[in-house]
Amino acid sequence: MQGLILAGGNGSRLWPVTKGVSKQLLPIFDKPLIHYPISTLMLAGIRDISIITTPKDHDVYRNSLGDGSDFGVNFDYLIQKEPKGLAQAFIIAEKQINNKNCALILGDNFFHGVGLGRQLSKFNEISGAQIFAYQVSDPERYGIVSFDNDGIAVSLEEKPQNPKSSYAVPGLYFYDDQVLDIAKSVKPSSRDELEITSVNQEYLKLGELNVSILPNGTAWMDTGTFGSLLDAGNYVRTLQERQGVKISCLQEIAFIQKWIDAEKLESICNQNQGTELASYLSEILRKSK
Repeated sequence: MQGLILAGGNGSRLWPVTKGVSKQLLPIFDKPLIHYPISTLMLAGIRDISIITTPKDHDVYRNSLGDGSDFGVNFDYLIQKEPKGLAQAFIIAEKQINNKNCALILGDNFFHGVGLGRQLSKFNEISGAQIFAYQVSDPERYGIVSFDNDGIAVSLEEKPQNPKSSYAVPGLYFYDDQVLDIAKSVKPSSRDELEITSVNQEYLKLGELNVSILPNGTAWMDTGTFGSLLDAGNYVRTLQERQGVKISCLQEIAFIQKWIDAEKLESICNQNQGTELASYLSEILRKSK
């Protein structure tokens, strides 16, 4: 399965901060925001990941993340010349998808929950589309899914003024190999964008859209505002300091998944000597022996 992370856009809701730095490289407590969606894909068992950025941020991401070998994955970097909608990601990554199933996650979306990786890994062999629903108090800000009395999805709307439900669709989507053709066939919206909602509506018409409500206890944050950035940072700090376990530590996930070995982890510790990360990874290494 091919993973896609859409880390484009100009982050205008976070100006003036994002005039000089990509939104997805801002810190969520002790690591860049983009580490969190990367970890979600890794926990789902996905190792081939395309990171889609703006032209001006392309080299910054490459320098920050490298080729993925420190995390046991394979990164490649693609450019979204101008923001033309989430569904444009599939067209940009046509060569990487290459008739494979794929998962798309937005670079500013934060997910955390017990057993989330195990839940997501079952969608690697998906037929059709799998999206999620999460109850929110401000549904007009999101793509919304509505259900019938049997809990079956019946409609999807993009940022409706009068939402039919309070269930938002978070920025994590799994698709089979039809998605590229569907993305190419959808027409731009009134915003002149290829909407991900349009792709999901096509799967709904085909009767091949599955929607799962994220279980209670799962945290999802769209970190596109100053308040949500602060909320996410406080959430991570509170859990990490209380439990002594890091959230979305990519090197730790790779080691647990057996994608990197002890020798590689020790090398990473040496490269980061004197940092909190090195101390944390050294303790993981010690406990593994």
